[in-house]
Amino acid sequence: MPPDTVRAAVVQLLADEDTARNISRAGELVQASVVSGAQVVVLPEKWNWWGPAPRTRDGAEGLDGPSLTAARAWARELGVFVLAGSVLEAIGDGSRAFNTSVLVAPDGRDIAIYRKVHLFDVTVGGHEYRESDAVEPGEALALGDAAGLRLGLSVCYDLRFPELDRSLAASGATALAVPANFTKPTGAAHWEVLLRARAIEDQCFVLAAGQCGDHATGEGAWGHSMIIDPWGAVLAEVPEGEGFACADLDLAEQVRQRAALPVLSHRRLP
Repeated sequence: MPPDTVRAAVVQLLADEDTARNISRAGELVQASVVSGAQVVVLPEKWNWWGPAPRTRDGAEGLDGPSLTAARAWARELGVFVLAGSVLEAIGDGSRAFNTSVLVAPDGRDIAIYRKVHLFDVTVGGHEYRESDAVEPGEALALGDAAGLRLGLSVCYDLRFPELDRSLAASGATALAVPANFTKPTGAAHWEVLLRARAIEDQCFVLAAGQCGDHATGEGAWGHSMIIDPWGAVLAEVPEGEGFACADLDLAEQVRQRAALPVLSHRRLP
């Protein structure tokens, strides 16, 4: 029988262009969260490298590169599921990339791979963001089973497209992973509202892990990584700075809520 509860963690950090340092810091936080009992750990978007688009080649690596190799080692050594937030997955010569999220099982296997579908081409807070200058969009949904959760994958800007998460829920997701690097202006206004809305409307747990602080490029990351239950309650949060938050996810209560308020089965439009 599936477990009644699963303990999950979201990790918050500030990445730069020093991949080795980022991997080391992420590993420390993953280990600390497991010491606190986490069975599933979610890292932020581009946790292993953050830099300007023209230097994407410097941060892009293959799926067999050092960052995902490290994530697989943590999963095996600690006996947990690790959602390796996202990394820049090299395409061809590495000048272009996918923004790729990988769910790793406790035996080190990749059990779900998701390439970010919606790319961040916007102007906010005086900064112009052109993710598509260096990143190719993905085209497919991805889900994986993790410690009793059916985890649907997304990355950052995908959060603004509710049809993606609804499709994941319709495909059986009981939890939604949102590794992110939300900007400070949009984060202050929209981050928690959007996360709680996705949790409520899809009756899913939401595991949202963000970067925090100020990047060397001058762009600010909102942070406020959080775990939300299907009723929309924030169970745990990392408000400022690097760290992690853990929460117990009551899967039995989720089943009761979905039975009492059967929104997903009441859908009539595609």
